[in-house]
Amino acid sequence: MEERHEREERDIEKKRKRERERKREKERERERERKREREKERERERERKREREREREREREKERERERERERERERERERESKGVDKKKKKKKEGL
Repeated sequence: MEERHEREERDIEKKRKRERERKREKERERERERKREREKERERERERKREREREREREREKERERERERERERERERERESKGVDKKKKKKKEGL
């Protein structure tokens, strides 16, 4: 009788122990899952940051190209003005 009672106690304790271990394992798995999700989110954030930086670089390049085009236009304007001045001088000389 006593032996049976002790065996039942041990069985109950083993069952409780397995249950606690199972709960701990579930919790560890949930923690691993949360960790994976946080890492995925950090990676998505890094990718968004890289994309924003690429977009800013494209905008800077467009602005540099617009500035180069403005400079070319100013240069063409200076050349036209210079030729216009030369023509006026030529006409003046011819008129003399």
